[in-house]
Amino acid sequence: MRYLPLTDDDRKAMLKVIGAKSADDFYGDVPESARLGGQVAGLPDHQGELAVERHLSKLAAKNRSASSGPFFVGAGAYKHHIPASVDMVIQRSEFLTTYTPYQPEIAQGTLQTLFEFQTQVAALTAMDVANASMYDGSTACAEAAVMACRVTRRKKVILSGGLHPHYAAATRLLCEAQGLEVVHLPVAVDGEMALAEAVDDQTACVIGQSPNIFGTVTDLSAVADAAHEKKALFVSVFTEAVALGLVTPPGEMGADIAVGEGQSIGVPLGFGGPYVGLFACTEKLVRQMPGRLCGETVDADGKRGFVLTLSTREQHIRRDKATSNICTNSGLCALAFTAHMTLLGDKGLRDLALLNHEAACDLADALEAVPGVEIVTPRFFNEFAFRTPMNAEAVLAMLDEAGVVGGVRASRLFPAEHMGDVIICAATECTTPEDIAAYAAALKEIV
Repeated sequence: MRYLPLTDDDRKAMLKVIGAKSADDFYGDVPESARLGGQVAGLPDHQGELAVERHLSKLAAKNRSASSGPFFVGAGAYKHHIPASVDMVIQRSEFLTTYTPYQPEIAQGTLQTLFEFQTQVAALTAMDVANASMYDGSTACAEAAVMACRVTRRKKVILSGGLHPHYAAATRLLCEAQGLEVVHLPVAVDGEMALAEAVDDQTACVIGQSPNIFGTVTDLSAVADAAHEKKALFVSVFTEAVALGLVTPPGEMGADIAVGEGQSIGVPLGFGGPYVGLFACTEKLVRQMPGRLCGETVDADGKRGFVLTLSTREQHIRRDKATSNICTNSGLCALAFTAHMTLLGDKGLRDLALLNHEAACDLADALEAVPGVEIVTPRFFNEFAFRTPMNAEAVLAMLDEAGVVGGVRASRLFPAEHMGDVIICAATECTTPEDIAAYAAALKEIV
């Protein structure tokens, strides 16, 4: 749609139809004290396009690209290689410009890509059914908790001490807004199994993560058994989708609901987003699952077709029956995920996961050889935590000066905990032996 500026006569005609004397009348309900009396303090005056471009270019130059040097950041956001063909697919106009299928009968292409996405997520997590994506992993986790309370008719949610703090914060916010109780177990590098002891007869669900925020991989089957014994649900969380190419998927551990982040597959790092939340569950819970669900059917001529099904759960249809306030989906990111996953296939995903694990093992060996460094994650996939003999924030700052983005300090995620000397780092298939050598050498010089 083109932008057509209005003339003064156009504005007068519109105001006359509305019955307003000026645009100021639209703000009659806003107190005078809350209105701006002039320009916003601190913001520059308007400038020409060239001047604005120069200013924004200077600001952009302050950013540091993840591809500018050795990069070891993880903690829920991972640097992976994305084939060029993925970008080509998602930039096709029929995909790039679509928003969401409000008229599904004429959006067969969009519905098919979402159906394929759901199929891949269900297979990846070893669950019965998956939805057409959520905003991100943290909101998927929060929705899973609320869904579990709705299914069990209970109001108590237990979070593991290894759950990503952002996921825990989003879950607590949504649950407490609905009058639900949230119990967050003490932070622990290897404490997922504590969920089995914490569940009781009032528990709606227990939420565990593997690999957890510290990278620790845990078989949560016993947690699922303990939850089911108390008639509670088990929600399995993951932040690194590539890990499911090697580690036991949620469905095989007895999960009732599996949620996580799909950014690792097809979606590049981009200043905090956009991401794509994955949500899957068992078949018996499908009618309580939030978000859109695309189904396969046949048309009047018997040809394969796709439909947007179970829409009554959404706010755009029968809002009083909605099970969620999620009324959209991350369609373009879901398409990127699907395109990349299609290129990988089952064997490709396993090979990619193996490359990630091998790179992380090489990194752990190199860092552990540095005097004073202690690896604290006992079992990991491509991410782990380690202690340094110095303050982690200072270490990361000096690593940055040496051209190495060394990871995330644990004290940023857990400010109230005694983790000032802990760094969480990750290695992927993008990590080269030269990157690892540079990290180890720089860290050795610092500590």
